[in-house]
Amino acid sequence: MVDNSSDAEAGSTEVGRSRQWRVFRAPARVDVLAIGAYVLLGVFVCANYWVDVNHRVSSHLPTDHSWFEWLFAHGAYSVQHLENPLFSARQNAPDGVNMMANTSLLGVTLPLAPLTWLFGPQVTYALYLGGALAATAATSYWMLSRYLVSSRGAAFVGGAFLGFAPGIIHHANGQPNFVSNFLLPLIVVRVFRLGEPGRWLRNGLVLGLLVAYQIFINEEMLLLTALACAVAVPLYAAFRWSVLRHRVWNLLRGLGVGGALALLLAGYPIWYQFNGPQSYRGLQGGVFHNWGEDLRAFVTYSRDTIAGSPEVEKTIGVTEQNTWLGWPLVGLVVLVAVLLWRTSVVARIAALLGAGFALASLGRQIRYDGRLTEHEGPWHLLPEDLPLIEMMMPTRLSLVTVAAVGILVALAWNDVARSGRRPAAANGAAPNGAASSAGAASSGGAASSGGAGGDGVTSSVGASANGGPASGGASLDLAGAVEPARPRLRIFAYAAIVLALLPIVPRPLPAMHIDPPPHFISSGAWRPYVPAGRTLVPVPIPSNVHGLSTLRWSALTGHEFPIPAGYFIGPDAQGFGVFGAPSRPTSLLIYGTMDRGAAPLVTEENRRQAIEDLRFWKASVVVLGDHPAAPALHVLLAGLLGPAQRVDDVWLWDVRSLVD
Repeated sequence: MVDNSSDAEAGSTEVGRSRQWRVFRAPARVDVLAIGAYVLLGVFVCANYWVDVNHRVSSHLPTDHSWFEWLFAHGAYSVQHLENPLFSARQNAPDGVNMMANTSLLGVTLPLAPLTWLFGPQVTYALYLGGALAATAATSYWMLSRYLVSSRGAAFVGGAFLGFAPGIIHHANGQPNFVSNFLLPLIVVRVFRLGEPGRWLRNGLVLGLLVAYQIFINEEMLLLTALACAVAVPLYAAFRWSVLRHRVWNLLRGLGVGGALALLLAGYPIWYQFNGPQSYRGLQGGVFHNWGEDLRAFVTYSRDTIAGSPEVEKTIGVTEQNTWLGWPLVGLVVLVAVLLWRTSVVARIAALLGAGFALASLGRQIRYDGRLTEHEGPWHLLPEDLPLIEMMMPTRLSLVTVAAVGILVALAWNDVARSGRRPAAANGAAPNGAASSAGAASSGGAASSGGAGGDGVTSSVGASANGGPASGGASLDLAGAVEPARPRLRIFAYAAIVLALLPIVPRPLPAMHIDPPPHFISSGAWRPYVPAGRTLVPVPIPSNVHGLSTLRWSALTGHEFPIPAGYFIGPDAQGFGVFGAPSRPTSLLIYGTMDRGAAPLVTEENRRQAIEDLRFWKASVVVLGDHPAAPALHVLLAGLLGPAQRVDDVWLWDVRSLVD
């Protein structure tokens, strides 16, 4: 661990203080400034939403944006009505939606319910999106500054990258669950502290709480973090077995406690996810299993960065990509890995981790510049129906590579900063109060010759500079002793890092205007038409392709009425996962009319099927608002259900007499 407290910066070399107090003390001024900068950057990234927050959605993924607005409304509705948040009957009526089997973000939507009540899901969404980006950068900064680097500048740069990396910003276009990574640095730190003597129980309990909560934010990112730790810990053991072998038992006990607590807290929701109503097994056609990272994405700039171009979305961006690092940054991290390989175990682990997960992210078939090549990727060795694997998207493994790049960037900046300091004093105290000895030699008390980070990762319990045991825990330290560098060389090194990072500074996320719901919906004029236990059928009927605007009718009215179909993943007739509800004849007629721009000739069989579908949905009223396809849809519905009423600003068919 590196002591970067404000006292250390003032030059204090006091060594008898509790390491825990140093880590969890009130933040220094520089910490507050760093977090403030992250918050401002989060506001900047979401600026296009705040121009007209109630009438703007992501122009990249408007459907996902609307889905997450619906999720914030779901959290508020569940709290207000004290209903089971693991399930919702307000979408896909009458079957409902298994929220645990979808990206429900319950760990966020439930606590933020009061905010949604007060300001609506649009405001909550925009506030949370910027806040999640800033919070991830802040916890990454904390991890780096307390455990990996002595330079606050290095921690700030690394934290900014980890919170606002191009792949993360790419997900911010409608997918806030993938920018909600603020617990992951805390989980990683706690994993590496499990081996602390005498603290395995406490560390295990904290780890269990963090893991359980992360399950309700994003299980996929938790799985990626677990995979990364499953690689990083054995690598650390291979490089520092003499240190770790004495602490393996503590690590295993702490891991057992953490796993047991997480299972106790999240066991039932996980069971519900796989066995509850509307659960499913796998995805039909293995749609996610074939999405690998495009090789060109590693060295290309994303549209959402200042050096990027919208043109990449037409090729590479057609499928989901997660790296977008650019040639300069890729070259920089390769150089850093080479230069720090011998002196820093952290750099060694990060380099191996990043390269390994980059290779694994390529999927079943190598993709280049948006096109599949003839070369097979590493995933072709795995069965397509392997549990968990069948649900994973290979490209997202590259997010571990992104994290490794962030750590290497921070280590590079830190190495340059340390090269400008005076050599450490003979007694082992590092300049400016940074702890120069992260661990004592195993034979007793004397500081190791490598200084703070002699070779990358210290023992799981550090020692204070005078050789006494420190109460802090698993310390991830720095590169070895660095010779002072010439000022010009240091300036050149700083410039190289800045120039590699500058092109990936994010732009504000692109947004587009979306019309509000009809006044008939927002004013509550629908209430006399929809008694309890009945459904309002909006047209277009919501799906993962059509009906974006009508899904928002449900979200922006606080789920006050149930709707059929929707935007979610649920089971088909065989129990495999599919996007949206199984198609019904009337839905297909509506979608076909929208695609063609003209209504088909309606038959008696069409009318019979429409009545049957309305009975299945428990419909009381069918509502058609303003829509580009409204004229054709009006003709279709009049042919199916007869003449409509004009009520306020919608066309309305009261179908209770038809279905009762």
